[in-house]
Amino acid sequence: MTTERIATSVAPPPPHRRRWSALTALLLAEAMNLLDATVVQVAAPVVHTDLGGSVSDIQWFSAAYTLPFAVLLITGGRLGDIAGRRRLFVLGVTAFTLASLACALAPSAGLLIAFRAVQGAAAAMIIPQTIGLIKAMFAGEELSRALGSIGPVMGLAAVCGPVLGGVLTHADLFGSSWRAAFLVNVPVSLVVLVLSSRLPESRAPRRPALDPAGTALAAAGTGLIVQPLIGADVTRLTGRSWAMLSAGLLLVAVFALHQRRVAAAGRSPLLEPTLFARRGFPAALVTSASFFAVTNGLTTVVVLQFQLGAHTGVLASGLSLAPWSAGLAVASWLAGARLVRRHGRRVMPYGLGVLLTGLLAAVAGYHAAQPGAYPVAVLPALALIGMGAGLFTPAFFTLALKPLAPQEIGSAAGLLNAVQQLGATLGVAVLGSVCLNAGSAPHAAEKACWAAVALLGVSWVASTRVTVET
Repeated sequence: MTTERIATSVAPPPPHRRRWSALTALLLAEAMNLLDATVVQVAAPVVHTDLGGSVSDIQWFSAAYTLPFAVLLITGGRLGDIAGRRRLFVLGVTAFTLASLACALAPSAGLLIAFRAVQGAAAAMIIPQTIGLIKAMFAGEELSRALGSIGPVMGLAAVCGPVLGGVLTHADLFGSSWRAAFLVNVPVSLVVLVLSSRLPESRAPRRPALDPAGTALAAAGTGLIVQPLIGADVTRLTGRSWAMLSAGLLLVAVFALHQRRVAAAGRSPLLEPTLFARRGFPAALVTSASFFAVTNGLTTVVVLQFQLGAHTGVLASGLSLAPWSAGLAVASWLAGARLVRRHGRRVMPYGLGVLLTGLLAAVAGYHAAQPGAYPVAVLPALALIGMGAGLFTPAFFTLALKPLAPQEIGSAAGLLNAVQQLGATLGVAVLGSVCLNAGSAPHAAEKACWAAVALLGVSWVASTRVTVET
């Protein structure tokens, strides 16, 4: 989502049919980015087997995408405000297409990780333009319908992603194996580019300034925090790792000071300073980071357990995530359509409670599983985890944005999205590292689930502060 207030300078909106076909381009791009992340999570162990390299590369195949996506998301929104949202959208989709093709042809793990980073940077140009372009094309009831279509499309992509990753990799079309998980982006991207000719151009009437120093500080700080956690035993970090973590935290603090100085000088900071004067919003950022660290990190753990521990094929591991996806889809629809309107803030702790129940059931299932055996008892636990996540997410985003002023919504939504991606990166790093360094497969997955319980506790405490001002 764009990080500036949605006041735009636009060309006249296109005719009715062109508007809805243009909306299709935006929805396909949103779904493609989510699919790319989930498809690769399932295919990652097969990629590692084929290309070799360190076991920690399995984590980097995901983290290399989400980290630049998170860091550059706000800057991507600014660039759209300055240069034109349609122009940035088309440029981002083109770069994403070429990066996907490069990923599919990558001859080594190192190059694949580099191309994944380019994909993440391209996604950061695409996603922030969506809301601004929708507002440029629609008004009134049509605008509500257009914005309302994003949730179901993203839910469908979340459901289909793990299964599609397993099916594409297992099918081995023309000997492509895991490479098909990236090649599938190419025809989808081409359709998006064709339909994007129907998008109007849209810019902010007052062009905000870029903040390259702030972007560099945020990128360096988060990179130094994530890098030593990937593949490491997080209970036994080396002195070098602690030094990198400390340097990363220091740079994040410098970034915060830099943002204050930029705002005090009357320039445009990356982050809207008034957001942090509200007690609830910083808590929302902590809640978002820790919650998505749990859900994304746990997906990596489950895939690692199925493929490396239980020695299931990629298709079986993808299908094994179907209970999670189904629970997520049903609960998201139920929460968005009925529960949030009827019960408001109470839906958040209900969702976290269901998720916690699922995590504890997963701990019990992994504890009872025999080494090398398929952990059947974990499947209903995954369904509960998906249901808990589906209940929590619509309520959380509704409550986090509800008390904000209109001029703060764009910045807040963009920052929440960026923190969500950063949390996902940290979750893959921390929970994946626990799983890879905790001994035999069922025991390792069990320990990773306990780590997820601890992170969920952070979400629970922080979420109680999100509702302070609502």
